[in-house]
Amino acid sequence: MATTPFTSPDTLTRRRLLGAALAVGAAVPLGLAGPARADAGASPVPVQLTLPAPTGPYPVGTVALHLVDAARPDPVAGPGHHRELMASVWYPARDVERYPLAPWMSAGTLRGLLTSAEFPADVAQAPLTAGHQSAPVRRSGRELPVVVFSHGAHSHRADHTVMVQELASHGYVVVTVDHTYDAFTEFPDGRILAPLADPQHAMGPADFAADIRFVLDCVEDLAAGRNPDADGRSLPEGLTGAIDPRRIGMFGWSKGGTATARVMLDDPRVRAGLSLDGPMQPTMTGDLDRPFMMMTAQFTRAQDPGVAEFWTHLRGWRLNIQAQGAVHSSYGDNQVLIPQLAKAVGMSDERLRAWIGTLAPARAVRIQQAYPLAFFDRHLRHRRGHVLDGPSRAFPEVTFLP
Repeated sequence: MATTPFTSPDTLTRRRLLGAALAVGAAVPLGLAGPARADAGASPVPVQLTLPAPTGPYPVGTVALHLVDAARPDPVAGPGHHRELMASVWYPARDVERYPLAPWMSAGTLRGLLTSAEFPADVAQAPLTAGHQSAPVRRSGRELPVVVFSHGAHSHRADHTVMVQELASHGYVVVTVDHTYDAFTEFPDGRILAPLADPQHAMGPADFAADIRFVLDCVEDLAAGRNPDADGRSLPEGLTGAIDPRRIGMFGWSKGGTATARVMLDDPRVRAGLSLDGPMQPTMTGDLDRPFMMMTAQFTRAQDPGVAEFWTHLRGWRLNIQAQGAVHSSYGDNQVLIPQLAKAVGMSDERLRAWIGTLAPARAVRIQQAYPLAFFDRHLRHRRGHVLDGPSRAFPEVTFLP
């Protein structure tokens, strides 16, 4: 990644290292900060990050939305202000040639991330995604199923773009959201906000879930032909009315995985949920009768009582899988972005493994693309493939936990 912070490992602070993690879309526990350091003497060469292309048959479009929840006052912003969120909608697109590709995150947000973490602002360039900005929606006659995504702590809505654009390339509308004050986010007026360190304003899974329930209201607005953007900006051609509000799924990573469970317990609009290594809280004791899948790594039923307790309350279809060699951040963009940064800064293999485990990045991408798609296909489209039926020779790393 960068130069100065990595040339003197003994002087690195946890804040700098966490900032480096956030700059590539991770919410890495502080316990990983020490071994995440790069080796001294790394070359100060900026790196252009890249993401793998999705495998689906359709081009992908994307558009950002500025959402304001008038029913929720914002105590941080002060009197007269309400909860603001930035979201992105991803979808199958057509006629994409004249629409530019969207960056993984805005240049302003990336500069804010890097400078707040005491890095030079130009040490890395964000990758381009597969999403063409505001391209027309591809319609095939039937309304499209929807999946909503919730990120982890101290992260942002782009941190699982590999999964998001994969789903969109197979015909899903995917809505991602920044959980303001627990995310690095940029608003249309140029404001860049970072996660707050003030415990008084710390956001828990319940706060994330409240954000998502409001986003679901906005999804219903889109389905009804209304534009939920607070600034009234134009939407891509064909987006309003393209969504099927009767077929909504949700997935989330870490705290977002916990939020996925909370939303499903409280809101029947979400018909299927996927947690990517979410640390389920022991107080989440309500029964859930809709399909739920867990992809675990660090927060396993064997190691985390909250996850084990939550599993016992799943009364509908349920599945728990785990990829050999995966760590907490393996089911996300980290798995492909961190190795690129490691090469640029001369990070040792040992330190790289502390970040991404021993699961090979190329295999991690295939797992990220195959299993979430198969889950939502089965439960939102009633398409029964075989990848969820049990161990597969195509994915020898994946264990099905009883």
